[in-house]
Amino acid sequence: MTAVYWLGGIIVLLIIEALTLGLTTIWFAGGALAAFIACVAGADLAVQIVLFVVVSLGLLFFTRPFAKRYINRGTEKTNVEGVIGREARVTEQIDNRMETGEAVLAGQYWSARAAGADEVIGKGERVIVEAVEGVKLIVRKIR
Repeated sequence: MTAVYWLGGIIVLLIIEALTLGLTTIWFAGGALAAFIACVAGADLAVQIVLFVVVSLGLLFFTRPFAKRYINRGTEKTNVEGVIGREARVTEQIDNRMETGEAVLAGQYWSARAAGADEVIGKGERVIVEAVEGVKLIVRKIR
């Protein structure tokens, strides 16, 4: 009867993976498959559970980074991710103390703040976007 539970678990986990496509449950389906095979081979329930945990975690930690790198290879960064690391030009002096600053990036004007608390970046300077906080670019001067 235990084999039926493992098989049911595999099916449920694969259905969840098919619905989400987020590489979230596929690793546990692999662990459930290993436990199912052990069950059919006559292994004790404790061995099955240990196999499930070890194989699931092994797949998660060792293959997930590889899979994410190659599966998401063709996806293009969007929104905030797309501006981090890009170059912008300061259109209004950036001064964190005065809470002023503006930069233009790809034709769009953004409020901007310097990454360094006391740093002042003059108008016309080129900067690199390090982060985005709300609608403000956090930038660092290109040296």
